Amino acid sequence: MPMANNVNGFDVARIRADFPVLARQIRPGVPLVYLDSTATSQKPRAVIETMDEFYRKSNANIHRGIHTLAEEATAGYEGARRRVAQFINAPSARQVIFTRNTTESINLVAFTWGRANLNAGDIVILTEMEHHSNLVPWQMLAEERGLRLEFIPVREDGLLDMDAYRELLELEPCLVSFTHMSNVLGTINPAREMIALAHQAGALALVDGAQSVPHFPVDVQELDADFLAFSAHKMCGPSGIGVLYGRKELLEDMPPFLGGGDMIKRVYLRSFAPNEIPHKFEAGTPAIAEAVGLGAAIDYLESVGMQAIAQHEHEIVAYALERLEEIPGVRVFGPSAEHKGGVASFTLQGVHPHDISQILDSFGVAIRAGHHCAMPLHEKFGLPATARASFYLYNTREEIDRLVEAIYQVKEIFG
Repeated sequence: MPMANNVNGFDVARIRADFPVLARQIRPGVPLVYLDSTATSQKPRAVIETMDEFYRKSNANIHRGIHTLAEEATAGYEGARRRVAQFINAPSARQVIFTRNTTESINLVAFTWGRANLNAGDIVILTEMEHHSNLVPWQMLAEERGLRLEFIPVREDGLLDMDAYRELLELEPCLVSFTHMSNVLGTINPAREMIALAHQAGALALVDGAQSVPHFPVDVQELDADFLAFSAHKMCGPSGIGVLYGRKELLEDMPPFLGGGDMIKRVYLRSFAPNEIPHKFEAGTPAIAEAVGLGAAIDYLESVGMQAIAQHEHEIVAYALERLEEIPGVRVFGPSAEHKGGVASFTLQGVHPHDISQILDSFGVAIRAGHHCAMPLHEKFGLPATARASFYLYNTREEIDRLVEAIYQVKEIFG
């Protein structure tokens, strides 16, 4: 399949060659068109080989061993922490906590900082476009502690109602927790402005960066974020490891999340003293190889350039919106490409999104169908589900054309 031309020095063909799975044919003569990176990204050879090398040569447990393998494993794990800190411009690697994923990172904040600081009647502001991972932990805590949850409305154009947000801030919330980029609408929210407004109102701000950190530069100091959560598997890294960044003073004051090995400084029969950050929040043997893989993923993304990736995705999603909107019966959700990341959620009149996805798969086109762990947002638009095509650094205009051709086939099948 021909690839898009090298635009502004961004060589898509070279990048695609780094991802072994993209050479796969779903069946003879039907090459894979992978448009599901919002769910999980594919992995470059550099990440796969780095993790393989770790298991072949340096596999051991970390921190307390003094033999060569343990020291190599510890160096790889802590080196990855430093790479993450550099990647998001954290002041210190000690402010980077490794978790299993974005979901666990948000739960960690809810059930440590939240339990220690929130009481009956306290207000937490969320948005109507949140992933369940940034809804359910706060709902659970609200039920436990009698908190009040308020929600920034989503406008018909897919943008947040910032006037309504300003009015909600007059309620003096304790926390504002919001997605940097919607996994359904693709909306890129004005995080820096939202955080500044939250701070002016005396609230902390947690940013769900699952869809932003992989796709464009995110600087926690520039944003002035109190917490930032994201996952490796959406940014060319392995599954099973995520990140929580937090302000140093907040992390130091928060109680431990889980109890066990490595999160302790000293244990007595009836009490314990917790370790210093970040280890206080990393109980038990962590995902060591996965951390090493995350470090390799960051190296890979930075070798391409995050700004270049963002520009490429902007061009791809703009082209995708243009092509999708020309198909009779297709309705695309979310804002214009100017305010949007690499996501295009849509419906096709008279056809359920699950049927769209299944038929597209027969043409080698992999998209997602369903509520995308954002049921309240779909209810807001009166939808049971949407079909979602999502894009990353390895996607091409030709793949968008394949998607559109396959949708026309869906239309023909359903008459």
